[in-house]
Amino acid sequence: MRRTAIAAVCLATAATAGLTACGSEDGKSGSAKEAAKGPFAGLSGGEIADKAVKATSGAESLRIKGDVTDGEAGLISLNMAMDTKGKCAGTMGMNKEGSIELIVPGKTVYMKYDEEFLRAQSKGEPKADVQAAVDMLADRWAKTKATSADAKEIAAFCDLDIVLADFKDVSSAARRGGTTKVDGVPAIKLMETDGKDKYTLYVATEGKPYLLRVDTAKGGKVETLKFGDYDKPVKTTPPTGDVLDLDKL
Repeated sequence: MRRTAIAAVCLATAATAGLTACGSEDGKSGSAKEAAKGPFAGLSGGEIADKAVKATSGAESLRIKGDVTDGEAGLISLNMAMDTKGKCAGTMGMNKEGSIELIVPGKTVYMKYDEEFLRAQSKGEPKADVQAAVDMLADRWAKTKATSADAKEIAAFCDLDIVLADFKDVSSAARRGGTTKVDGVPAIKLMETDGKDKYTLYVATEGKPYLLRVDTAKGGKVETLKFGDYDKPVKTTPPTGDVLDLDKL
């Protein structure tokens, strides 16, 4: 199986990290009237975005859920919780072709691929090799050291400090929008553009100004990433039973 899928996790996260670094359509960050009342009164859109960046990058744990397109990997789907201690758990997939479940409690990476994912990531390889991989790995937990070649990329992705490193020291020129709710949480909308791509950021207006959601409009399509479960423990209980040790093969 190719390593593309594992590398795609890092690519997806890198895409989210750049979302608040875009410029506004005309360089303005919202009118004085928009900023005079309601949540974050007196602050421009850019100032609110900067607060969201600071709060989000200071989180000890969070969950990223949604889809993002990478030029090489295609459509990447994520539902991953991670923390600053290097723990993470969740699922990822590519181009709606199966999924892989991941649990990283520390120095060991646990992975479970479904058959569709294995076959999709093995396209072009000999049929006998593909079938052997399916027979050995499909719907079965496997483990490997976090320092192994494939697992290094996952281990880096699971370190929230690394994932959010590019959020820091970012200057935003977002424009203020109206208020709304994201999964029941009150939020304010902020708009940014980067060339032909347009972004709508949703920032919590109660409690810490965490980033809650990012909608990316490009090529006539809208992709959504949600951020949640801030500062909640990441459940990384290792699987038991039939767990294949890849390091012993």
